Amino acid sequence: MLKRTRLFGQKTRVTFALPVDEPSGTVSVVGDFNDWLPGRHELLRRRNGTRTVSVILPPGAHRFRYLATGGVWFDDDHADHVDGQGSVLHL
Repeated sequence: MLKRTRLFGQKTRVTFALPVDEPSGTVSVVGDFNDWLPGRHELLRRRNGTRTVSVILPPGAHRFRYLATGGVWFDDDHADHVDGQGSVLHL
């Protein structure tokens, strides 16, 4: 799930959320906004049964994917577009 919150100016806070147990292990969101560096935006466990991380992004298109323990890459069906190169958000 993706939640977008407009901030002052042109920026948007995007919250990336997944179920707490699927997939198992550590999950990071990696994308062009963090130089595709795993672990920089790791999803953390929340009391409501999810794990989330928020990133503040400027306007434009942003490509991302999730990386789980064991090198498992996957996309977000809630993104604006998904193709063979990953998920895309248009802000």
